[in-house]
Amino acid sequence: MGKKIAVLITDEFEDSEFTSPADAYTKAGHEVVTIEMRAGKTVKGKQGKAEVKIDRDIDHVSPAEFDALLLPGGHSPDALRGDDRFVNFTKEFVASGKPIFAICHGPQLLISANGVRGRKMTCVKAIAIDLRNAGADFYDKEVVVDDDKLVTSRTPDDLPSFNREALRILNVSS
Repeated sequence: MGKKIAVLITDEFEDSEFTSPADAYTKAGHEVVTIEMRAGKTVKGKQGKAEVKIDRDIDHVSPAEFDALLLPGGHSPDALRGDDRFVNFTKEFVASGKPIFAICHGPQLLISANGVRGRKMTCVKAIAIDLRNAGADFYDKEVVVDDDKLVTSRTPDDLPSFNREALRILNVSS
C-alpha cells in the first residue's frame, strides 16, 4: 500500500527540507527515491548536516514509476531547473495529476515546468514574486494545499504542517 516518492535533489539542498519529509514518508511505509544526474553520487545539504546518496539518475527514470514528487528547497531546485531533463520530468509529473510536495525554493522547478498558473501556492519570500509572475495564486501561509494534489510550504519552520498534509494526501490517493 506504500507509495513510491521521487525526490529531485542535488548539492546545496536545504537539509531538513529533505530529511524531515523523507523520514516521515519512510516511517509511514512509503518509499523515497532520490534522483540526480548520477546514481551513487553523494549530495550534500547546504547546512552541512545531511548527505544523501542518489538512488537513480535522471536519464533512467520516468514519472510513470512514481506516485508522488518531493521538491526540497535550498539551492538545489535552482541548479536543477537549468537542466531540461529535470524540468521535463517535473512537467510530465504536473501533467500526470499525481501529488507534488514543494517547500521553500522547491517551486522554482514547477515555475520552469510551467506548472503553477492558477494554482494556490506558497513558498519562501524570496521567490514569491516569481510565483505570482508565473500565474500562481500566492498565499503567505505555513502550508497551502491546492486540489489535494499540490502541497507547498515556506521554510523549515513549516515542516510539521507540510509533512502532515503530504502524508494525508499520500494516504488517501490511489
